[in-house]
Amino acid sequence: MAGTAVLLMAYGTPDSIEDIEPYLTDIRRGRKPTPDAVEELKGRYLRIGGKSPLLEITRAQASAVEKQLTSQGMKTRVYVGMKHWHPYIRDVVPQIVGDGYVRLVGLVLAPHYSQVSIGGYKQALQEALHSSNSLHADFVESWYNHPLFHRAVKEKVEDALTQFAEPKEVGLVFTAHSLPERILASNDPYPTQLTSSCHSVAGLLGRKWSFAYQSAGQTGEKWLGPDLIEYLRGLPAADRSKGVLVAPIGFVADHLEILYDIDVEAREFAESSGLKLKRTESLNTSPTFVSALTDIVRVHARSQV
Repeated sequence: MAGTAVLLMAYGTPDSIEDIEPYLTDIRRGRKPTPDAVEELKGRYLRIGGKSPLLEITRAQASAVEKQLTSQGMKTRVYVGMKHWHPYIRDVVPQIVGDGYVRLVGLVLAPHYSQVSIGGYKQALQEALHSSNSLHADFVESWYNHPLFHRAVKEKVEDALTQFAEPKEVGLVFTAHSLPERILASNDPYPTQLTSSCHSVAGLLGRKWSFAYQSAGQTGEKWLGPDLIEYLRGLPAADRSKGVLVAPIGFVADHLEILYDIDVEAREFAESSGLKLKRTESLNTSPTFVSALTDIVRVHARSQV
């Protein structure tokens, strides 16, 4: 088959509450989680309705990108593969081969590179490709500096600011998933790329900004900070009265780290401390964001020819 296939990759999420234990076992590379860890995660999923919409949103993103690519004359099909749950990357790659493609662009739906995070997707794709010498893959390591990505985030910030009586006075805090602090010892680019994206979006907005991490793992080691709750707790009274807008720039879809960590945990803290807290809508299938993904794919597809 002529053309280049596209594989959009995301973390994965259990299909039901009953899948949480095997899901955690997969994340832990086959080591069973403790009953307490399972129950704690079940509780989080129950607070957001029992299930994350991540897979459905990722499929909608794939469909929108495929539609735009084909309208621009590119012969392609956009597939979805997950790192830690069905449909696994390792199961989707043989399907791509079976469909007759010999070229592939692999794109993780996370803008900022870290060996700890994006490196895991690259390894999963390489392992899936190991048994197929017929498929040439171009892996996109990061796209934190794409101007359409910046514009898509800017649009969501501007929309969210309309919820405040005095938008110009509102504090803007960007967030991203925390990672173990040990990444700093190897000069991992993750923090630098995040800072670059935040500067670019804030520049388009003409606003001051702050930054906090969220969703740190419970591994016993130190993770990058400040944590979002810690950041909010440290705000002076004058800033609290003006309100805070959280813009999770490290995430591109609604899922547990958005719907629980911000919409439940951070919001409950804000309510208990008299802070007006809002967040930007996730990028999901924002037309500008879909255009960003489409452009990234086209550039990498052309480099294969």
